[in-house]
Amino acid sequence: MDVPPYAAAEVEVVRLPGGATERDRVAVEEPLEIRIGGTPVAVTMRTPGHDEELALGFCLSEGLRPESARVPDDLAANTIDVDAGGFDAARLQRSFYTSSSCGVCGKGALEAVAVEAPHVDSQLRVPVGLIASLPDRLREEQATFAATGGLHATGLFAADGTLLCSREDVGRHNAFDKVVGRAFLDGLLPLAEHVLCVSGRLSFELVQKAAVAGCPILVAVGAPSSLAVELAGDRGVTLCGFVRGGSVNVYTEPWRILP
Repeated sequence: MDVPPYAAAEVEVVRLPGGATERDRVAVEEPLEIRIGGTPVAVTMRTPGHDEELALGFCLSEGLRPESARVPDDLAANTIDVDAGGFDAARLQRSFYTSSSCGVCGKGALEAVAVEAPHVDSQLRVPVGLIASLPDRLREEQATFAATGGLHATGLFAADGTLLCSREDVGRHNAFDKVVGRAFLDGLLPLAEHVLCVSGRLSFELVQKAAVAGCPILVAVGAPSSLAVELAGDRGVTLCGFVRGGSVNVYTEPWRILP
C-alpha cells in the first residue's frame, strides 16, 4: 500500500551506535481547528487526511448532531467547518470539561456519558476466532504505520469480519473519530451490527465514543483502564483487550463472544 504524501515526512536521523546520518520517515502531525457554523470550538493535533470525517466523528462523540462538514468559506488551512443545527456552545464547553478532566471523578464521568450514549442493547454475537483475527487484519491496512512506526489505527468491521473502513492518526481518539465520521456519512449509525478494533490500549474516551456510536463490541491489542471497564459494563459494551496470539480477554458482556 502507498503512504499518502500528506501523512509522512522525511527528517534526518543519527543512528547509534555508529553515528551514521540518514533520512527517515515520520508521521505528520498538524493542528486541525474545528468550527461549528463558523465559530471555532476545538483544536486537535492530528495526521492530515479525512479531516471532514474527523470533525464529524468528534462532534458526534460530544453529543452534537452534525449534518455535514466542509472546508470553510475563507479556505483557512487546517480548518473544517461543521454544520450542526441547534448548536449550544455552553453545553459543549461543559462536555469538554467533563472529558478533559475525567469528570472530576469516575462517577461524574459515567453520568455524563450516560446522557449522550443510550445503553447498547444489540444482540450481536461473534465467534472468538473472528475477534482474535481483527488486530492482525487491521495491521495489514496500516500503510503509514509500516513506514513510520508512529500511528494508531481504528478499523470498523462487519459482523462477518469484513473490513468496512480503517483510518490512521497520531492520536488514537482521532483515528476513532475518523472511522465514526465515515460511518455517519455512509448511514451506518448506530453500529449495532458492527465491531470496532483499535491498535493500542482501551481508554475511557474510546469506550465513550463506541457507546455513543452504538457499537456493541470494542476490541484492542492493549489493556483497558479501570474506568474503561466500568463504563463498558455500565453502557452494555463488550470490551475485549490483549487480543493477540489467538487469545482474548473479555472484560464485560462476555455473552456476545461465542466459543
